[in-house]
Amino acid sequence: MNQLATPPLADTAYAETRRHELRKTRMLMIDGSLAVNSRSVEGGVSSRVYRDGYWGFASSPATDEASLRRVADKAGRNAQAMSRFGAKAALPLPGGTYRGEHPVPDKAPLGQKECVERLAELHAYCAGRYPTLKSTRFLVSDEYHGKWLQTSTGSHVFSTIQRALCYITLMAEDEHGAPVEIFEPLSNKGSLADLDFSLQTLAPRLDRLHEHLQAKRHAVAPRGGMHTVVLAPELAGMLAHEAMGHPCEADLVLGGSVTGDLVGQRVASDLITMIDFAHSFGGAETLIPVYADDEGVPARDAVLIRDGMLTEFMNSRETAARLQIAPTGSARAYAPNDEPLVRMRNTAIQPGTHKLDDMIAGVDDGYLLMKTSNGQADSTTEFMFGVNLAYEIRGGRIGRAIRDTTISGSALKVLQSVDAVSDDMVWNCSGYCGKKQPMVVSMGGPALRAKAHLGGE
Repeated sequence: MNQLATPPLADTAYAETRRHELRKTRMLMIDGSLAVNSRSVEGGVSSRVYRDGYWGFASSPATDEASLRRVADKAGRNAQAMSRFGAKAALPLPGGTYRGEHPVPDKAPLGQKECVERLAELHAYCAGRYPTLKSTRFLVSDEYHGKWLQTSTGSHVFSTIQRALCYITLMAEDEHGAPVEIFEPLSNKGSLADLDFSLQTLAPRLDRLHEHLQAKRHAVAPRGGMHTVVLAPELAGMLAHEAMGHPCEADLVLGGSVTGDLVGQRVASDLITMIDFAHSFGGAETLIPVYADDEGVPARDAVLIRDGMLTEFMNSRETAARLQIAPTGSARAYAPNDEPLVRMRNTAIQPGTHKLDDMIAGVDDGYLLMKTSNGQADSTTEFMFGVNLAYEIRGGRIGRAIRDTTISGSALKVLQSVDAVSDDMVWNCSGYCGKKQPMVVSMGGPALRAKAHLGGE
């Protein structure tokens, strides 16, 4: 493992140095024409020091030995400069030590030519098979993070995260000539060589998407108000991440999140157990595996809700000290010049025992919400998500498609109303989490049946 310069410990409670390489590939084909073809490499070193109750941070794009030592020294001086704001007691930072290496498997990358050929084949299939289609967009991308970390506590870590994604967008027109589109993300751990986006594999999926698109061309307006809804795993995962995950991040708890006073209290139905998984689920590695965070803390699962009761928060060394809770190894930085923040890793509600078909059959009058376009929430757990694929449920049967709408409410109330959780589990790592800096995360879950407010007429 590469040795990095660590700031001297004189008057320093804690110090870390991180060398970080970030590589990205992105290709976008619109209507058969390659519109974007980009590759980028970003690298650098950063150092952070905790001294006299203050943090100092510095970074540089250069990674030679002299630059490493300059950055480490500057971080110490920045911490010292911050102390001019007044005396502040330094907290004893918990977290422990981790030593280990976790490289991604060495696999030959998928060539640029083959990627373009696959995208062109997907477009040609859609253009020739779906006569009412007006436009296609296919985006593929992969992203690699390699981090070398050394801390004054003795942590020496080499960690990697790599994910690949494919976005499919099909567009048509409704009976009034207005554009209607459907979007589906595919994602996988690894590079584009690990994500099968060949026509042979995706053809059945494209046919299903086109069927949904045709249903949307004749969609009806949803009825606004409180309804019984069945949230497909994609929406259940978004609810877990946005509406309950963020309020359970310890820095937001210290900032006033409503969850701060709810530990040990019921916040959901007893059918709900929600966990931010560190690196393993069901005996396999997660899509975004974190064995040690960017503070060198051994990462463990954070059980946020157990059987409906709020149990703990995700934290960094400092927030764990402030809240006097056990460290979870949740401090992560996105880019080489970013400081670690408390971030989610692989957040999901645990599967239950119900069958999705039975959950739908148990709804006399409600909606099946299948896909979301975006989502936002605040520290009170109030949320609003866009819904871009949904159907009526009438008498336990799926009916007409409805127009794009929104679902909103309090995550606490929605989760408390859950009366069924499906036995399947779907994971996705295709998006970014935004919180001062982007972050690669995965989210997952089963389907949920609950009460929520739907936008509409």
